[in-house]
Amino acid sequence: LLVVAGETGLYAEWQTKLSIKALLYLANPSEVVNSAQTHTLVILTSFVVAGCVAGGMFYQWLFRRMRPTFSRWWQAPVFFFLAVPVLVTGARGGLQEIPINQSQSYFSRHEMLNQTAVNPVFNLYISWFENRQFRDSNPFRYMDDESAAHIVDSLFARPARPAEPILTTSRPNVVMWILEGWSADLIESLGGEAGITPEFRKLEEEGILFREAYAGGKRSEQGLAALLSAFPPHPYTSITVQPDKYRHLPSVVHKMNAAGYHSSFYFGGQLIYGNIKSYIHYNDFHRIKEIYDFKLPNRQGKLGIHDEYTLAEQLLDLSSEPVPFFSALFTLSSHSPYDQPMEEKLPWGGNERKYINSAYYTDACLGRYFQEARKQPWYDNTLFILVADHSHNSYRNWHPNSFAYNRIPVLFYGKVIREEYRGMKIDRLVSQTDVGTTLLQMLQLPDDDFRWGRDMLNPASPAFSYITFDYGSGIKGPEGEYVWDHSRNKAWPHQLPDSLHARYDRNAKAFLQVLFGEYLAY
Repeated sequence: LLVVAGETGLYAEWQTKLSIKALLYLANPSEVVNSAQTHTLVILTSFVVAGCVAGGMFYQWLFRRMRPTFSRWWQAPVFFFLAVPVLVTGARGGLQEIPINQSQSYFSRHEMLNQTAVNPVFNLYISWFENRQFRDSNPFRYMDDESAAHIVDSLFARPARPAEPILTTSRPNVVMWILEGWSADLIESLGGEAGITPEFRKLEEEGILFREAYAGGKRSEQGLAALLSAFPPHPYTSITVQPDKYRHLPSVVHKMNAAGYHSSFYFGGQLIYGNIKSYIHYNDFHRIKEIYDFKLPNRQGKLGIHDEYTLAEQLLDLSSEPVPFFSALFTLSSHSPYDQPMEEKLPWGGNERKYINSAYYTDACLGRYFQEARKQPWYDNTLFILVADHSHNSYRNWHPNSFAYNRIPVLFYGKVIREEYRGMKIDRLVSQTDVGTTLLQMLQLPDDDFRWGRDMLNPASPAFSYITFDYGSGIKGPEGEYVWDHSRNKAWPHQLPDSLHARYDRNAKAFLQVLFGEYLAY
């Protein structure tokens, strides 16, 4: 009752549900009371008192009627051991694969209704749990904030001139495929073994492939924020699991909706995973489809609908979609348990044999998709973007906090790309957060609030990439790479010249300090 009353009183001012920040204000309770309007304080106090009285009376009535009595010594422990799993199952929302989170309550395109539906105590607990280690204190503070900000600003300095246009039109349709867990080691042109993704290789011949692209994190919800909001992954937690924080992020979808695009999002699984659903709703996609919303016949595995059916659902809808459209599709089959409906074609791969076979399946689905898409009237005016949400362990077994592990494929494809640019391979260092910014630049839409993204197609953009993990960060530049482990207070072995060590060290630490500081400030 106290949480509900506090949230009701503060929502008009904060426009968000209670978070851990609200708990910090309780250090000075007199200021909290004095800042509230008198009539609001009286009404909410009366609500709490009335609720406590009514709840106490109901509890007493219910307990007297239903209190269990145990006549035998063994009945009480048996009751206890039976009641605990029932309560735990209820707390996680059932026996399904993914426990419930705030996304379970999201049902509307109106944010106010969604936030009202979320249990305020549960939401406050999530905010506390995700931030309990540091609250409002930045654990990655290595230098004064002004110096760190200056370094980061130089890393993301905007070129004086825009990149040369590579599209034949400024308003193409856009289809973005977010490839679940695709490592660069799945792609032959990126140094992977041949035969894993042959359909992707065909697309490269008519597209633009970025050969030095990296994901900043290792979780899907982090990758989605990087792609759709150009916000880098950061240690400890994800911004997308906290509605009070991600509402401060910019959105590629918001920009495209404002430009007249009709937007849609497809996922064959449950969007409650990683609280993705609430973040997708925040982006205001006009149509959102997850496992419960598909119309076409489909087959499902343990985690959700297999990719071939998700792609078919999107293809059917796009045949009658208003143009221009922006449609994002998040694949599923290359996520464990890898139960795709195709026999294994690749008998090698060691500990990651199932993973590479799942990627082979998704790649085959893409091939069939394009066979049908090329027959559609919208195809010639469509830009396709294929990018991974994060990387994955491969048959090469790189260290998970290395740049080799975090390398991902990024491909732009479509007849809207000017002929002289088709088949191009770009070796400039880029990051996942650059994809959305680059798309907005290509469409000549405003991107000033996308401070963590660069134009991947502009050769004047600063060339570097970064990774973050639970206890540190890394910077990769033209001269080499540097990874800082905060927990051990030391750098990983690197091959940088001594003259560059100090600069890379400051860049990695400044990046982490400013990024996490911005996250805390939201």
